[in-house]
Amino acid sequence: MNREVIEAVGLLAKEKGISKEVLFSAIEEALKSAYRKNFKKGTVSGQNVDVSIDRTTGAVQVFARKIIVENVEDDSQEISLQEARGIQPNYDVGDIVKVEVTPGDFGRVAAQTAKQVIMQRIREAEQGIIYDEYIEKENEILTAIVQRVEGKNVYVELGKTEGIIEAQGQMPGEEYNVNDRIKVYVLEVQRTTKGPQVVVSRTHPGLIKRLFELESPEIQNGTVQIKSIAREAGSRTKMAVFSVDPMIDPVGSCVGPRGMRVEHVVAELKNEKIDIIKWSADPAEFIANALNPARVLSVFIAEDAKACRVIVPDNQLSLAIGKEGQNARLAVKLTGWKIDIKSQSQATEMLDGAEEALEAPEEPYDGAEEEPLA
Repeated sequence: MNREVIEAVGLLAKEKGISKEVLFSAIEEALKSAYRKNFKKGTVSGQNVDVSIDRTTGAVQVFARKIIVENVEDDSQEISLQEARGIQPNYDVGDIVKVEVTPGDFGRVAAQTAKQVIMQRIREAEQGIIYDEYIEKENEILTAIVQRVEGKNVYVELGKTEGIIEAQGQMPGEEYNVNDRIKVYVLEVQRTTKGPQVVVSRTHPGLIKRLFELESPEIQNGTVQIKSIAREAGSRTKMAVFSVDPMIDPVGSCVGPRGMRVEHVVAELKNEKIDIIKWSADPAEFIANALNPARVLSVFIAEDAKACRVIVPDNQLSLAIGKEGQNARLAVKLTGWKIDIKSQSQATEMLDGAEEALEAPEEPYDGAEEEPLA
C-alpha cells in the first residue's frame, strides 16, 4: 500500500497539475476520518488524532494527542507525567504528547474507507485550479465550442471547463449549433458545488471591444483608445474611438485596409452593423459624429442639463433618428447626452413662431381685475 500511495500521488500530481502536498494533505484527512470511524477505542479520543504519511516511503502513522497531567481522569485525552517522560524526558505537565496508536491492519481498511473522500478532495483541488485559472479571464474574450442547448441556455466548451450562455447573453436571431466555434465574453466565474461555473455572453459591449483589440494593433498598443460603446446586440453597435497620436486615424485603424478589420468583427457577430465614429472632447462635435451616418448642420448645447438640440437637413431627419429610433437611441447611449433632433424646416418654424410671439402686441390693461391690496 505504501508504494501504491506514493505512485498514485506522483501520477495524479503529474496528470492533474495538483501539488503533491495538496494530495498528501487530502489523504491524511481521509485517513483520519477512517480511523475515527473504524478504529476509535476507549483509550483514544477520535477528535484528538493526527495521521502522518511519510512523503518518501508512504508509511502511515496514527498519533493520539494527549495532555500531560498529574492525575489522569480521562485516559482518552490525558497521560501521566511519568508515562510521558518515558517517551521523552523533557516533557512537563501541560505539554501535549503524541502517542502512536497505529492499528496493525489500518492501511488496508483505511485505504478502502478513504478512497471516496480522497477522490473528492482531488476533484475539489482540480476545481480550485480551474477556478483560479478562469477567474483571471473575467472581462476577457475566449473561443468557445457549442456543446448543447438545454432550454433557454447554451452550454459551451472553454477548454478545461464548461461555460454557459444564458438567455440574456444570446444574440437575438442567432442559432447555436453543436460544434459551432464562437467568440464569447467572460462575464463572471462562480464557485458551485459542481465546480466553477463560467458565465459568458455574446451580447455584452465588452465583446466588441475585445474583438477590435484582436484585429487592431493600434488598439493593442494603446495608440488608439475605445472611449465608449453603445450596442443593441444582433442589430447595431456604435463605437467611439480616439487616437493619442494625431498622425494616426482612429477610425481607419479600426476599419483596416479595405475594411478587413471591421469585416472580421462583423462576420463574428453575424453581420451586426457597426458604426465607428471619432470621439471628441467637444460635446457638440462628438454628438454630431455619434449621429453618423446622418449629416448634422448644428448642435446647440445646454451644459447644465447635459442636453442638446441637433439640427439636420430635412432629407436627413429619418436617417438621424433611424429605424424605430435606433440611431438616435444609440447616440444617446454612446455620448451620455439627451439629444433632441429637429429638421431644418422644423427649426425654422420654431424660430419663426418664437419671433411672432415676441412681436405680437399685448392686450391693453385697464386694471379692472386688479385685486385691492390687503
